[in-house]
Amino acid sequence: MDKKAKDVLILDLKGLTTIADYFIICSGESTTQVKAITELIKDKFDDAGIKPLGIEGLTYSHWVLMDYGDIIIHIFEKETRTYYELEKLWIDAKRVQIE
Repeated sequence: MDKKAKDVLILDLKGLTTIADYFIICSGESTTQVKAITELIKDKFDDAGIKPLGIEGLTYSHWVLMDYGDIIIHIFEKETRTYYELEKLWIDAKRVQIE
């Protein structure tokens, strides 16, 4: 199982909203991959002692939202990401360079 997220984008929302400082948006090729990516991210945060405030969308895994307070992670199935175009809703957000 490939757990590597595709098309990762980090949006800096500071000054635009109070719901979070950052959105991390990524895609998986299938619902199975979306679940695997979600589990991997959760495990990494758990290892660092950081628990999510909530995780939504795992039942169908077309769009999983992981709420870590200042950071909200959106993991989309490819087609669902294309449909919702979340990036366009936050067009004014600064894109954070990924190293």
